[in-house]
Amino acid sequence: MATFSCQTCGKPFSVPKATLDKYPGWTPKQCRDCKGGTAATTAGGGARPRGRRPSKVEENLTVDQVLAKYDAGPADGVFTDGSADPNPGPGGWGVVWVRDGRVVDRAHGSEPHTTNNRMELTALIHAYRMVPPGEAVTVWTDSKLCVDTITTWAPGWAARGWTRKGGDIANLDLVQELYALAVARPDIELRWIKAHNGSRWNEYADALATAWMRETV
Repeated sequence: MATFSCQTCGKPFSVPKATLDKYPGWTPKQCRDCKGGTAATTAGGGARPRGRRPSKVEENLTVDQVLAKYDAGPADGVFTDGSADPNPGPGGWGVVWVRDGRVVDRAHGSEPHTTNNRMELTALIHAYRMVPPGEAVTVWTDSKLCVDTITTWAPGWAARGWTRKGGDIANLDLVQELYALAVARPDIELRWIKAHNGSRWNEYADALATAWMRETV
C-alpha cells in the first residue's frame, strides 16, 4: 500500500501497489470519499464508509449579502478562501483583512483550470503579502490541510530538500512560496477556522473566492 494525502479533504488514504502499477506516473489526488470511487482505503487499511462527501457548501453570495446575513466569528485578522467548481476546474481565491470589524484591504482572483487546494494556498500567499512588515495579525483559513502543511509538515520537507516519504509533495511550487513567507513573518499566526459556521469574515472571503461566478462581487 502507498499512502497519499487527499487534496480535497486532507485525510491520508492508501492505494494498493497493484493499482498504481497499472497506471505508471499516476499520483492519486483524492480519497474515495471525495471522488466517489472504490479503490482507496484509509491509511490504517480499512475501507472508508460510502456516501460521505466534503461538508463545505458554497452559497455563492455577494459580499453585501454576506454582510447582511452573517455577524458571528472573529472581527480581526486576514480571512482567506479558495475553491474550484468542479474540482479540478475553474476556480478562485479571496482575501479580506479586517480590523475591529472594518475592512482594511481585500483582494481576489481566478484561474481557468485549478484545484481547491491550489486556490486555498494562493489565497494564503496573497494574505501574507497583503500585511505590511511588522504588522502582527492572525491569518485564518478553513483549510486544515493548508495549516498542517505549513506548520507541521513543511519544516521537515524543507530540511530534507523538499522531499517526503511516500511520493511527491502536492502543489510544491505554492507550498514552497507560502512556507518561505511564513518563515519570514513569525509575527503572523496561521490558524484554522471551521468552514460555513456563520463566521462573517470567513463567509466574506468565500464570496470573494466565488466572485468569478457572478457579475457582482
